[in-house]
Amino acid sequence: MTFTQELRQEADSIFTSIKSHPFVKGIGAAELTPDQLIHYVKQDFEYLNTFNQLYGLAIAKSDTREDMAVFNKQIDFILHSETHPHTNFCEVAGVAYESLQYEPLAPTAHHYTRHMMDVAHKGSFGEILAVLLPCPWTYLEIGHHLKKTLTIDERHPFYEWITFYAKEESSTITNTFRTRLDIYAETASADELNRMRAAFMKSCQLEWMFWEMAYTIEKWPV
Repeated sequence: MTFTQELRQEADSIFTSIKSHPFVKGIGAAELTPDQLIHYVKQDFEYLNTFNQLYGLAIAKSDTREDMAVFNKQIDFILHSETHPHTNFCEVAGVAYESLQYEPLAPTAHHYTRHMMDVAHKGSFGEILAVLLPCPWTYLEIGHHLKKTLTIDERHPFYEWITFYAKEESSTITNTFRTRLDIYAETASADELNRMRAAFMKSCQLEWMFWEMAYTIEKWPV
């Protein structure tokens, strides 16, 4: 069993809970409110800005041009392609994506981004891969889960969102990150493997919490 297979096995209950979360179910049933959709998009926009900063830090810690190219490509993907599912949510909510105004990160999103930045600044290249991996991996599984369990065609309000994430795994950034993390784990020390595992598991927990944040329209309490 590879290192990432072990990680996925350990996090199975979290992945299962994410796929059964009310927000994810709401995507499939097309039952989310405009406020929930808009809150998600605003928070995810700022979250992905942090992801791009993390990719920059990963480039700085990359030893090969191949790894640098992977992260450089992902920066371009977030800037120019990841807006597509956001636009789908906004269309259903009845607002223009370009009209949304900045909103400070809610407590959960703030915690998630700071967790990733802390690992990226202090940790190794492998730890950066581990802390980043749950985001694309859980979205990939959500897309496939919704496509498999529901009748999804172009008439579904969230057809564009679901099909955007339900891609062939072999061609996804999830597969790329897993391959690189598995290679890195082969020579990592026991202590570093534990740090990578901890970073991955906390990101998985925070993925679930991000959906909860969007569903409840979480704000700062005061």
